[in-house]
Amino acid sequence: MKIGVYAKSVKDKKHGDAVLQLVDLLSNRGHRIWTTPPIEDFIRMHTVDVDLMVFDSFDINYAPIDVIFSIGGDGTILETLQIIKNSGIPVLSINTGRLGFLAGFTEEKMEKAITELEKGNYSIEKRSLLHLDSSNEIFEFNYALNDFVIHKKETSSMIIVHAYINGEFLNSYWSDGLIIATPTGSTGYSLSCGGPIIFPKSDSFVITPIAPHNLNVRPVIIPDNSVISFEIEGRASSYLASLDSRSESITDEVSMAVKRADFDLNLIRLNEINFLDTLRGKLNWGFDKRSTN
Repeated sequence: MKIGVYAKSVKDKKHGDAVLQLVDLLSNRGHRIWTTPPIEDFIRMHTVDVDLMVFDSFDINYAPIDVIFSIGGDGTILETLQIIKNSGIPVLSINTGRLGFLAGFTEEKMEKAITELEKGNYSIEKRSLLHLDSSNEIFEFNYALNDFVIHKKETSSMIIVHAYINGEFLNSYWSDGLIIATPTGSTGYSLSCGGPIIFPKSDSFVITPIAPHNLNVRPVIIPDNSVISFEIEGRASSYLASLDSRSESITDEVSMAVKRADFDLNLIRLNEINFLDTLRGKLNWGFDKRSTN
């Protein structure tokens, strides 16, 4: 197989060791390995007899690899999306981070995961993405796996975000900002602001206000075939717009709208891992601290 290897950083010893272990296992099994220039340099410093191909990014017109390993946590998967773009390359994640709802397995199970991949004992889980349209170009890659956020920037004063669904007025949010989250992103920033947990295949978005002034304003779940547009008011001259972990400064003159992207992220799930297991494990459901005393 032709396999990509990506890590957000190899400066951390844990991430670096995982990269070297993975490359060693893949090489010994006869797989052809692709990686980014910084990781290639790191591997060359520690291993000299590995055949490596180098990539920067892929799209639907150039996708020479069969699967890409993402080494890190959920944040690394977000960066991996920026590399594979709309190519459809499946992502298999090795979790060397902390809390993560996306990362699939730990490095201790790396060899088993490769074996299951070779045998075809896995499923593809499609995760919907957000696409941002704006009157001015804000982001080079205007897609997000987790969420799109409008947030106040330079002042302690709240902002007003007027939100519309398919051109119809929804609400004026007096708040610190507004989150539009996918089902994947529902367990991220939106959850910390009181939003609901949405199952991955729910075909919906959640609109979650950040610290709303009116306490009767609550998160709203809408179909993901909707187009959500915005107008912003406030005392500040600029605001923040975010796609996943990327943020840019904007003014209230920029028109913005989000909708579901026309392609999905393909996550590889080993058959022994499912969303319910991850949910219970990450949120400690059914765990009573008193029983450990």
